[in-house]
Amino acid sequence: MPGKKVLTTGQVAKICKVAPRTVSKWFDSGQLNGYRIPGSQDRRIPREYLIRFLKEHNMPLGELEDEAMAKVLVVGQDQVLQENLVRELPESRSFKFSNAGSGFEAGIQAESFNPDCIIVDFSIGRTEALQICQNLRRNPDFADIILIALLPDDDQGMSLDSSLINETFKKPFDTALLAERLRTLIGARKDID
Repeated sequence: MPGKKVLTTGQVAKICKVAPRTVSKWFDSGQLNGYRIPGSQDRRIPREYLIRFLKEHNMPLGELEDEAMAKVLVVGQDQVLQENLVRELPESRSFKFSNAGSGFEAGIQAESFNPDCIIVDFSIGRTEALQICQNLRRNPDFADIILIALLPDDDQGMSLDSSLINETFKKPFDTALLAERLRTLIGARKDID
C-alpha cells in the first residue's frame, strides 16, 4: 500500500487504525484534503496529504513512515554529534535518528532501522569504520545507501574510495552544514519537509 500515490478512505482508515466513517468525517470537514471521484461519493486522498495530516495532528505515520521520514543511522561514540543533529533536524521536520556504537551493532541497526543514510565516525577506528562501509556496499540492500564519513582532525592525508563513501566531513565541523547536506542528499531521493 505505501507504493500507491492515492488512497481510498478504507486504506486511510487502516493506516490510521480508525473506522472508514472517521476518515470520511475528516474529509468532509476539510481537515483531510483529497477529492471525490466524479459521479460518485467515493473519496480519494493523495498520500502526501495524508502524511501532512498525520504530522499536523501528531499521529503515528504507521506504514507510511519509511517514505515520510528520513532515517539516519549514526555509527560512533560521539553522543554530542547526535544531539546536535537531532536539534538541527528534529523528528517534527521528518528526520529520525538511531545510533550504533560498533560495527556489529551497525549491521543490526541497518537491517532493522532501514536508514536512508549512515554516518560513520572514523574515530571508532579506521579499520572498523572502513569495514562497516565495505560491508554495507557489498550488501545489495544497502548498495545505494548514502554513506558519510566523519574523519578525525589528526588523520592527515586519509583518502577514501569515492565508490565507498558519498561525502566526508573532517572534524571539527559545523553540525548545521552536515544537517544541510543530509537534507540535500536525502531530499534528492525522498520527498521530505
